[in-house]
Amino acid sequence: MSSIDTPADVPKPRAVARPAPTTMSWVTLALMTTASVASLRAAPTMAIYGLACVFLYLIPAIVFLLPTALVSAELASGWSGGVYRWVAEGLSKPLGFLAVWCQFAMTIFYYPSLLAFVASTIAYVIDPSLASNGVYTAIVIMVLYWTGVWISSRGTKALAGLSSWGLIIGTLVPGTILVVLGMVFLGQGNPSAAPMDSSHLLPQWTGLASLVLIVNNFLSYSGMEMNAVHVSSLKDPAKEYPKSMFLAVGLVLLIFILPALAISWVVPADQLSLTAGVMQAFDAFFSYFDVGWMTPIAAVMLVSASLGGMLTWLAGPSKGLLEISRHEGYLPPFLQKLNKFGIQQNILVTQGVVTSVIALMYALIPDVSSVYWIFSTITTQVYLIVYLLMFAAAMRLRKTRPDHPRGYRAPALGLLCTVGLLASLAAMAIGFVPPSQFGGSSVWQYLVIVGGGLAILGLLIPWAFLKFRKPGWTTAAAGDGTAGDAGEAAQSEGEQR
Repeated sequence: MSSIDTPADVPKPRAVARPAPTTMSWVTLALMTTASVASLRAAPTMAIYGLACVFLYLIPAIVFLLPTALVSAELASGWSGGVYRWVAEGLSKPLGFLAVWCQFAMTIFYYPSLLAFVASTIAYVIDPSLASNGVYTAIVIMVLYWTGVWISSRGTKALAGLSSWGLIIGTLVPGTILVVLGMVFLGQGNPSAAPMDSSHLLPQWTGLASLVLIVNNFLSYSGMEMNAVHVSSLKDPAKEYPKSMFLAVGLVLLIFILPALAISWVVPADQLSLTAGVMQAFDAFFSYFDVGWMTPIAAVMLVSASLGGMLTWLAGPSKGLLEISRHEGYLPPFLQKLNKFGIQQNILVTQGVVTSVIALMYALIPDVSSVYWIFSTITTQVYLIVYLLMFAAAMRLRKTRPDHPRGYRAPALGLLCTVGLLASLAAMAIGFVPPSQFGGSSVWQYLVIVGGGLAILGLLIPWAFLKFRKPGWTTAAAGDGTAGDAGEAAQSEGEQR
């Protein structure tokens, strides 16, 4: 109630002192961003290229990682609520729903590929031959996913801390061990499995398929927009945020490039598994240095970090989708129901059914690495829709609402958005070309699976929800104030990926 509406004889409520806004150093933000982006899971994918992986990591960092970081910072400093709010304000609410749907839908293929990595890692403790066994991989995916659904549906927060330690336990420590062992291995005069001379700085050109693996790096770099919500916590965003992002980019590149190189030093490209490559390298190094007992320890570190990240992501994006849908009526009532713990159990279970069907492909397709690559590509394709919409919304908001308060203004926004749009479109187009490592499988089969996954999951399903939604789908949540923060809630969950 304002002072104008308060009668003179009624004492005004005493003003409650609000705590000062929390400030954050630009170094802290850089470390947070590094933790949310960097991972060892993608290292085997680039290790195939040997020394050329440096080039293949740098290019998407320049044309995608930096534009995403700077543009999302401007949007976050002007409009709270995450990608839904940005796209809804800049383009339209239906396109905002498409963006938040794709942010959620990409996890449907993300979980099978993540858990396939976990399955192959566990295999090195039990029986390394299982790493290439599709039936074993499918069973592990389904068991771990449904266990995660059960834990998440109980509203358990005890495991939330796992994700906070993910950068240290599952990335920094094993990554450092891998690189140090690799350097000692080379320092003792052992030859590298991949050539390390200057003539191999660029990937060998064998047609467009030779560059397809660069697409995977776009997904590796996704998540920069998650930490953009913290730009207002900096003392001087205009100066400190760019410094923070450049430091984060440098750290991310080191975490991505050095372990990939270490893997290429000891595992020949033609023997490298895209799911078990990290453990192949650990196994080779530990065997060489006669410390094979450390292999299970490395596996436990990688598995614990991956499972912690999965549990964090399991409820995050679906929660954001749920709250926005309850406010706008995008999803049918069945998918909006909450269990007694306040968790969107029906969404998680429905997603689990689809994930289980997808997991069966590991049992049906002989080459586990090929299935892993297909799922990673579909995940990237769906997520790229989010970035296409984000860049387009940012350009339109700068034109239509130039005077809207922004805590940070990205330099040369038009150029950044144009580069980001073109890079995302190019990555999406290249994603339809089977990589040279895909083997002798049918090109048309690859196109149908990837194109079908993108069309159905990223376009057809959200279109159907918008086309057939009814006024009754909007629930009482529209008046409780929760939906306005839905995107931001989803992003805060995603920061701990």
